[in-house]
Amino acid sequence: MTITLSRRVQRVSLSANAAARQLTQRLQAEGVDILDLTVGEPDFDTPEHIKQAAYQAIARGETNYTPTPGTPALRQAVQRKLLRENQLAYDINQIVIANGAKQIIFNAFAATLNDGDEVLVPVPYWPTFPDSVKFNGGEPVLLDCPLEQGFKLQPQQLAAAIGPKTRWLVLNSPGNPSGAVYDAAELSALAAVLRQHPQVLVLLDELYEHVLFDGRQHQSLLNVAPDLKDRILLVGGVSKTYAMTGWRIGFGAGPKVLTDAMAVVQSQNSSGAGSVSQAAAVAAFNGGLDFLVPQLAAYQQRRDSLVDALSTVDGLSVSSPAGAFFVLCRCADVLGRIRPDGRPLASEEDVLSYLLESGVSGVAGSAYGLSPYFRLSIATDLASVREAGRRIQTAFGQLRKA
Repeated sequence: MTITLSRRVQRVSLSANAAARQLTQRLQAEGVDILDLTVGEPDFDTPEHIKQAAYQAIARGETNYTPTPGTPALRQAVQRKLLRENQLAYDINQIVIANGAKQIIFNAFAATLNDGDEVLVPVPYWPTFPDSVKFNGGEPVLLDCPLEQGFKLQPQQLAAAIGPKTRWLVLNSPGNPSGAVYDAAELSALAAVLRQHPQVLVLLDELYEHVLFDGRQHQSLLNVAPDLKDRILLVGGVSKTYAMTGWRIGFGAGPKVLTDAMAVVQSQNSSGAGSVSQAAAVAAFNGGLDFLVPQLAAYQQRRDSLVDALSTVDGLSVSSPAGAFFVLCRCADVLGRIRPDGRPLASEEDVLSYLLESGVSGVAGSAYGLSPYFRLSIATDLASVREAGRRIQTAFGQLRKA
């Protein structure tokens, strides 16, 4: 029997991040010495008070189905968090909970896109953005934002890209994979363009809002341009800040007509998120952020170590990320150079293969729409990050120009 797959599923592919990690884990299982810098999740454990809340929920018998939009306790906790940390006031009915931020994004596009609708996606991007658009019948319009412009969308680019079919703009800050962070002035300039196009919705992904370096304070489009609130969907969750990637809890906050429609979508594809995970997320949002101080110091130390090492390598171009877990490195100037075994580095893929053979695993920039680059994660211990930097210096130092 031949199974015919839908055109929709054939428009997307398996996450390149997942594929890179699977290859790394397979090689490690075979005994190959490889430092894994592919992972986009904290290497810290979930804080103890959050785990205790989960144990207590199980003991109380909170193991049944949950309301599709989320438990009242968690939606109220998100409501309080947004007011306390972000100075944003939402009604509880404007907040919806899902199985991770990825499902929030998918549900939003499923609820709003018709075939051929366009979504503006700055490049580099998190692959879920364009793939969720395509899966739901839309067309991602990719806007190149290379290293020279700090990996950030410029207002003139936005103005030129908006057309009659534009339905959404995706804005991710701090960004994955770039670590780029928009300041208030940059957000104000984008807001000025958006005011001229009231039909354009904004998907504001701020999942890394608390992973900021060098004393930066988070800036949100919602605070800079509160008049745009009625067409912004704020996406957040517990995975990055609280080291809760496996708990699968994300939230969306936005116009009630949108969050209601997103709940309808979710009611037909997964229903409510897990009861125990939601109880743990309540404790996360209610428990404060003191635990994060030493973690941020560790991330910043790792960032500095890796950026310092890469900056000494002839042919690599790197800027120091302002937030998130990643360093995005351009490798265009090493293409054409010759490996010690006589083979040329003809492509981004050749560079990643050479890195892998040198004992460092990263993800190709093409996974994020930008080539030739590669992404390395700092969500691993400092000793591994330092050793990875040393191996990269050694490997690229052995290349010779053609």
